[in-house]
Order: sequence, then C-alpha cells, then structure tokens
Amino acid sequence: MIETVKIDGLTFSYGERVILQNVTMHFGQGKVVAIMGGSGMGKTTLLKLIGGLLTPQHGTVTIAGEVLRPGDHKALYRARRRMGMLFQFGALFTDLSVFDNVAFPMREQTDLDEETIRDLVLMKLNAVGLRGAAPLMPSEISGGMSRRVALARAIALDPAVIMYDEPFAGLDPISMGVTAKLIRRLNDALKATSIIVTHDVEETFEIADYVYMINAGRIAAEGSPDVLRQSEEPFVKQFIKGLPDGPVRFHYPSPPVQEDFGRSRK
Repeated sequence: MIETVKIDGLTFSYGERVILQNVTMHFGQGKVVAIMGGSGMGKTTLLKLIGGLLTPQHGTVTIAGEVLRPGDHKALYRARRRMGMLFQFGALFTDLSVFDNVAFPMREQTDLDEETIRDLVLMKLNAVGLRGAAPLMPSEISGGMSRRVALARAIALDPAVIMYDEPFAGLDPISMGVTAKLIRRLNDALKATSIIVTHDVEETFEIADYVYMINAGRIAAEGSPDVLRQSEEPFVKQFIKGLPDGPVRFHYPSPPVQEDFGRSRK
C-alpha cells in the first residue's frame, strides 16, 4: 500500500491542554479512512495539522513522502496543492454562483483559459449531479446541494488527498446517503486518499476502508468497520451503539452538587 499521508508520534497542545498525544496514523492511496470520536477529541485539529495550519510540538506529518516542516513555506504550498478540503456545512462563497465557486480554485491556482475552466467546472458539477445548477446562487439551492457543490470544488484540481470535516452534519437521511456514496465513488475514480472526520457511524462504516477512533487525545481503537463492529472494547461499543454509560462521561468534571448549593447559600 502506498502511503499518501503519514502521521508519526504526533503530540499537540493548546497551551497546557493536551489535545493529541503520541498519535500515529497511516492513510493509503485509494483508501477512504475515517477519524471518529466524540466532540472535542481532536479530530478537526488533526485535519489542521495535516493541512499545515498547525504545527505539532512533537512528531511529524508526511505528505507524499515529504515531511512538513515549520517555516518551509514552499514545501507547505506544494503539499497543499495536492489537497482538497470539504469544510463543515460546505462554506461556499455566498456572493459567487455555483459555477464560480467550483471555478475559484482553478482560477486562483492555475493558468487555464476560461474555456477550459468552463469545461472542467461542468465536468465536476456533473460528477456530483448538479451541472444544471451551475448558474444558481448558493441561496437558491438546498443544504444537501450546497454540500455537493462544495464537494465539486474540493475535487476541482483532482487532488491526491481529500479531507472532509463532518461531511454529514445537518443533512437529511437522503442527502446523507447520497453524499456518502459520492465520497466513495469520487475517491475510487480519482484514486485519491480520503480522510473523513466524523461521528456519524452508520454512513461512515458503509464507505470506509479503515477507521481510527480517538478518545482523550489517543487512538482508542482502529481497524476495518467489520472489526470494530465486533469489538468488545468498552469505548468502541459505547460509541458505535450510542450508549449513555461507558468510558465517555456525559458530565464535565465538577465539584459535588452539594458544594455548589452550599456556596450559593452563603
């Protein structure tokens, strides 16, 4: 398996708060790999580290065999040219049409003429089933359609690595299923590496080749969806089945309730 992205021994903190500790992950070419876990477990932080928006205190991030190093802006830009990003809720430019949203990275990062850009944009929109929506504005399309436009923009430059930040958030069941199948189909067509950050189990397990589950800044479990479904690990069972009781607590650590009430009476 060819590794497009590799994270090795990575530790990252915001001040004294440790977000990720000694994390190692491999993302192979042609694979859809999910990073799953509860809110605040460092999933989106991992995407920022892969994209070079953050720098780890320890460990390395390697893109296509090249280690990202602080201050090496040329290497960072080379790595970013190989990446596509689907932001949570799409993040379309609201004052640009659907067509111009998808054309944006082509106009910014290539010297292609407008006729070629037009053909490529319509190809990308056709791939997500929205060629007919090209002249519309983001305000004129649904949330599910907006997500598909954002996906077309993410693959505009045929990236080797496509990152998805909560691609299923806020979608209805039909749009969710369509988006999941699109992610798998486009990944296979591009022979790319897709990295999905999500907490949606059902849709992700249908399309992922491999899953990393994060808890308390560490990898709590990893494996194929089938392996994780059969796991007896308490955290894995709690997360997959959505159980209220388990290693992950609902309440944030706090003093005993009687202390708060006692303090309020003084």
